[in-house]
Amino acid sequence: MPQLPESQSILNLSELEKGLPAITPAFGAALAEAGAICLSEQGHQPGVALEVEGSFSDAFVLLWPQVTDQMRRCWNDQDYTTEQGAYGVALILIQRLTSFTVVERSRRGTGFDYWLGNVSDSAELPFEKSARLEVSGIRRGERRQVRSRVTLKGGQVQAVDDLSLAYVAVIEFSQPLAWVVEQ
Repeated sequence: MPQLPESQSILNLSELEKGLPAITPAFGAALAEAGAICLSEQGHQPGVALEVEGSFSDAFVLLWPQVTDQMRRCWNDQDYTTEQGAYGVALILIQRLTSFTVVERSRRGTGFDYWLGNVSDSAELPFEKSARLEVSGIRRGERRQVRSRVTLKGGQVQAVDDLSLAYVAVIEFSQPLAWVVEQ
């Protein structure tokens, strides 16, 4: 593993294996595997920088579980793997950028992927659905493609409900880049 710069925060996809309020440890491990496949197939090694742009400006050092041949065979569908890998990166990233965590998967047709809740909510109403999260992944793309996807997904989220807070996260794996917009 390369020497990690001390000035950057670490974003370790393996932390998903512990689970989150709406992510079981088994599903979290699968999301971490998908993210690892996406990053390693772009020639990256653990320790690569993830640049964050959009409503946030930050950078993280990305770590992920070791990729095996069995994992490559399991995650052979590139589109599905990119989608799942993007979920993994976005779910752990949103916790680092905001006070929210994932509290429930949304139902199909709602225009977004996950409900978010505030980690510091009271014990009487823990994890209230306070915001929405829409995630999209691009295995290899230019910044203009990322921005175009952010615009498309932002319109999708706003078409359903423009009253509640929403985040759109587009994860690009070749650079790697996370474009996160609060709307």
